[in-house]
Amino acid sequence: MNKRDLLLNILDPAKPQTTIPAAFFLHFDPAHHQGQAAVDKHLEYFRYTGMDFVKIQYERTFPPLPQIQRPEDWRKMPLYQRDFYEPQLQAVEGVVRAAKDEALVLITLYSPFMCAAHTAGRDLLGRHIQENPQAVKQGMQIITESLMIFVQRCIDLGVDGFYTSTEGGETGRFPDISLFNECVKPYDLALMTEINRSCAFNILHICDYDGSYDDLTRFLDYPGHVVSCPLYLGGQKLALGEVSRLFNRPVMGGLDRHGVLVTGDPRMIRGAVLDVLRSAPGKFILGADCTVPSDISWDNLRLAIDVAHHYTGY
Repeated sequence: MNKRDLLLNILDPAKPQTTIPAAFFLHFDPAHHQGQAAVDKHLEYFRYTGMDFVKIQYERTFPPLPQIQRPEDWRKMPLYQRDFYEPQLQAVEGVVRAAKDEALVLITLYSPFMCAAHTAGRDLLGRHIQENPQAVKQGMQIITESLMIFVQRCIDLGVDGFYTSTEGGETGRFPDISLFNECVKPYDLALMTEINRSCAFNILHICDYDGSYDDLTRFLDYPGHVVSCPLYLGGQKLALGEVSRLFNRPVMGGLDRHGVLVTGDPRMIRGAVLDVLRSAPGKFILGADCTVPSDISWDNLRLAIDVAHHYTGY
């Protein structure tokens, strides 16, 4: 079975999964963030590790805007047009052209909340939302419109889907969940609904880079064919099967991005992967809980992927 069919078959409940696909993601050094250099590095990494789809890292973050100091300043948020994203789009176009026949090609998408945090800083953004959510929503709407320009162009270029990363629902982020529901979720859903309507394979990633979670139910109605979420919930290890049942969809993950993958020897890595596979749900992609460190040995990742591909206990 080719890599494209291997991934797409995971979405068909009538087809049993006999081979476990796997993929890990990392940020390349800045010299490989744009243009042909980014294309070449993504392809080199994809082919060296043997992973089962290509995920293009998003490296065109929104620039800081010091002029945003008060909640009312969010109405000044610029609407970045297609030219802003062009360096990233060049990488998307090149990777799609080179790899789409081999495997599914996905592109990372940061959420509007994450882009707003890049613009003003997480702490200031959080304070503004608590002080005057209506004012901040003006900026969130502009950011969403800008990201939609990027999304639609990526779809036109032929990506198979998106890895949609969301933040803002972490424990303690907002004292009132209504602020998440008002200032974060609607803008996530606006983009994700369009993505799910247009693309065949999307991964919902609930990101814990900026905090942990004690509740995932607020994300249950988020689109995404596959869900990737933190390894722990409320300080307790979260079983992959539990995640699959909760979201009623396939799951990706299982390994700690800072754990054995980084520090272990081949025997330890093999053992950790097998432990994950033995308890994996019926529809599953091996991966880490988020992006692995950039300086990780690619050989470690290739070994983990090889163990998944040769696992016979499924």
